[in-house]
Amino acid sequence: MTMADQDTTSRAIVRQPCKIGDKIENIDTPALLVDLDKMERNMQKMASLVDGFDGRFKLRPHAKTHKCPDIAKIQIQHGAVGVCVQKGTEAEAMVRGGVKDVLVTNEIIGKTKLSRVVPLAKEAHITICVDSAENLRQISEVAKTHDVIIDILIDVNVEMYRCGVEPDEVVPLVKLVQELPNVNFAGLQCYNGFNQHVRDAPLRMVATKRAMDIAALTKQKLADAGIECNYLTGAGTGTFKYETKFGVLNELQCGSYIFMDADYSRNRGDDGKAFHDFEQSLFVLATVQSRQSRTIYSC
Repeated sequence: MTMADQDTTSRAIVRQPCKIGDKIENIDTPALLVDLDKMERNMQKMASLVDGFDGRFKLRPHAKTHKCPDIAKIQIQHGAVGVCVQKGTEAEAMVRGGVKDVLVTNEIIGKTKLSRVVPLAKEAHITICVDSAENLRQISEVAKTHDVIIDILIDVNVEMYRCGVEPDEVVPLVKLVQELPNVNFAGLQCYNGFNQHVRDAPLRMVATKRAMDIAALTKQKLADAGIECNYLTGAGTGTFKYETKFGVLNELQCGSYIFMDADYSRNRGDDGKAFHDFEQSLFVLATVQSRQSRTIYSC
């Protein structure tokens, strides 16, 4: 068999397990399924909640949940200002799919990766998070080469201890942004992913308050240095209700709300019951091939 024959054969056996509207019993397994009605209700509920804040907050869902430009565009139709992504390749997929405002909520290190992300600014509004002077200089150089302007968010460590700088380190980085060509200081990234899954609501609120105190302190240090900062973004599905109460952020990065997952169901809501603010809409359909006992199934 030639390579061409092998390629033709491999293409011939690839097929979708189902089409939209197929009955469950007719779907080949394993299959990843989305309940479109539940997903739509989740989008509508989040849009309604954000609308209820009288314009004090914008919604920028995190697209790492779905990595699908078509879903991102539906979220934008429901009022989102754009989307967040975690990686350069996700940014490429969103922009190529027609999304016009993308925030990379992570550091993109090295000119090779930046040479893929930065030119996207010719097609869309691109913002990148930064927590080092070296990375800032890399972005500036690549942006100058491609004749584009990149918005910069300084990534603040709000007790997540994964990325980000301490409040005392933010002012020097912002001043460097102001000195470098083809980059623009846009605001602060203040997200704590660990807080999303603190199980008990009172403890989740306390953890969120600590994160927002750090964000507020950072903003005050900028103000003391004569630097205006009107854009603070963060929050997630598990904590956004608390972030909106504290009033430090003005943009919400909730993403999981459209699908939800088993881990969120282990959280407790303000009423002490299992977290139920949104419906689970994403499922894996499998077929049981054999049952050996009450607890062991082969799928």
